[in-house]
Amino acid sequence: MNETTKEETLDPEDWETMRALGHRAIDDAVDFLASVRERPAWRAVPDEVAAHFQSPLPLEPEGAERAYTEFTETILPYPMGNVHPRFWAWYMGNGTFTGALGDFMAAIMNPNLGGGSHAAYKVEEQVLEWIKEIAGYPPEASGLLVSGGSMANLIGLAVARNVEAGFDVRAEGLHGSPKPMVVYGSTEVHSCNQKAAELLGLGGRGLREVAVNRDFTIDVSRLEEAIAEDRAHGRQPIAVIGSAGTVNTGAVDDLNALADLCEREGLWFHVDGAIGAVARVAPQNGHLLAGIERSDSVALDLHKWLHVPFEAGAVLVRNAEAHRRTFSAIPEYLEHTARGLAGGENWFNEYGPQLSRGFRALKVWLSFKEHGMRKFGRLIDQNIAQAQLLARTVRDHAELQMMAPVGLNIVCFRYCPSGGEEQDGADIEIDEVLNQLNQELLIRLHESGVAAPSYTTLHGHYCLRAALANHRTRVEDLQIFIDEVVKIGRELSAVTKHP
Repeated sequence: MNETTKEETLDPEDWETMRALGHRAIDDAVDFLASVRERPAWRAVPDEVAAHFQSPLPLEPEGAERAYTEFTETILPYPMGNVHPRFWAWYMGNGTFTGALGDFMAAIMNPNLGGGSHAAYKVEEQVLEWIKEIAGYPPEASGLLVSGGSMANLIGLAVARNVEAGFDVRAEGLHGSPKPMVVYGSTEVHSCNQKAAELLGLGGRGLREVAVNRDFTIDVSRLEEAIAEDRAHGRQPIAVIGSAGTVNTGAVDDLNALADLCEREGLWFHVDGAIGAVARVAPQNGHLLAGIERSDSVALDLHKWLHVPFEAGAVLVRNAEAHRRTFSAIPEYLEHTARGLAGGENWFNEYGPQLSRGFRALKVWLSFKEHGMRKFGRLIDQNIAQAQLLARTVRDHAELQMMAPVGLNIVCFRYCPSGGEEQDGADIEIDEVLNQLNQELLIRLHESGVAAPSYTTLHGHYCLRAALANHRTRVEDLQIFIDEVVKIGRELSAVTKHP
């Protein structure tokens, strides 16, 4: 490079033009959310739009305005749909406008939350203190903001493995294990825990799934038997996973009973609270989470029932030193100093696998500040009441059939043209024709754009699954949903041969 070479930057040449584009984006964002009820809950991406994404790598600049216009024409009109008031698929929050602003400003500041002395670090520290209050954890516990429940469960179980192994796992690896280690959860435990067991070297057999009761909560007596059986066969039980809201039905395990068992057996008690842990703040239903405060670690998702924009999860660990020992590695280039940019005693990179970490704490901080936790608690109670109302509507309808008890806020049911007052899928004979009818019904329901629930299979029966975790849902949305389900069900029954 010489003095005549023009130096380049990624900053805009004209800040005022960029300011105008930013204002346009804000207007589009407000319009997108304010008019959400006027759009379908979901619609497929047309082939001609999908083909747009087959273009090659851009080598020359197109400009910010053109790129943004392409976004508004090819991406914004075809969202997943979880901002819509009748989106109840899987288990997703809806986000908030202020949370989105937090994401934007976090990206503008663009700090690395792996460590260092700066204001963003203080924000995450404060957010973690608030999350400890939500879960009933003591101030001396540790925590970390993560991408979501999958990473939170992995970290919690990693600490459990290292603490309960009886040898230095970090130094020896699992070669030092004299016995195969086993973690326990119900047959309804989320699949991310299976992945965690595999990633932690325990193998697929390292997660033993225990039978559930008729309400889909873990059978504690069967769990005790499984622990005793494994010990008798030379295996080493190390941890129990309690589900604070299962993904299929929202069932909450008896967390106090599991805490008692873990105390008796000397096991780590981890709670997968990705779905329901935050319901502890709900004034009418918080008691359903009793016992979560006794756990050794807990995973929470903030992008579900607290509606922080994706991604936002958290893990808490009661024993902060055990948490740090599991992940801390401080090479010379990451050594802390008493003063300056590298100041601070504990850096977040010492509590998880990531060194580079985004400023996801800001959108959480802004959301909590804007609305206050009492409002979030009321909204959780509102969703639970809506789920109970939907369940009553299903039970009262001659062509609909409940397939499981309502756990927290998840309603599992199916269209059944012959009627069905029976509400326990375990006692219903499997009917493949009816399964296929409900599978097609769900697809047509999605394609109609009226509503977007998801699905599950319970005792071999295909069910529609509505997870009422939506701050935009109103009571009238439930009736619109049921009316469309029955309408499509009748249309399919007219052309389906069914006993």
